[in-house]
Amino acid sequence: MRKIEHIGIAVKDLDASNALFEKLFAKSHYKVESVETEGVNTSFFQLGPNKIELLEGTHPDSPISKFIEKKGEGIHHIAYDVSDIRAEMKRLKEEGFVLLNEEPKRGADHKWVCFLHPKSTNGVLIELCQEMD
Repeated sequence: MRKIEHIGIAVKDLDASNALFEKLFAKSHYKVESVETEGVNTSFFQLGPNKIELLEGTHPDSPISKFIEKKGEGIHHIAYDVSDIRAEMKRLKEEGFVLLNEEPKRGADHKWVCFLHPKSTNGVLIELCQEMD
């Protein structure tokens, strides 16, 4: 893992949260994107080398909607940048971590992604991210 790629924050209302974080950061988001396969709308803020991703569920059964229903709005995951997602997935699986997907999936912000089950990472949902070619 090379660096923290972004921190994901689950929100109920993306428009209202964009307005709130624009005030907080004194800058606008740079991208809004839907990831239909995950049932999520996302918005990204760039803060120096760091990014914040806001996540809004698009339907009640989406993972983000279920997360908010169970835990409320707040930090959802920490994403780490990797140079070779398949090699990192293999390494982590061999180390005993539980992967939530066996193959990298297309994620937001032009990334391949894989999530690690929070039960194997002290309750923190970890996302691996690799820039798509």
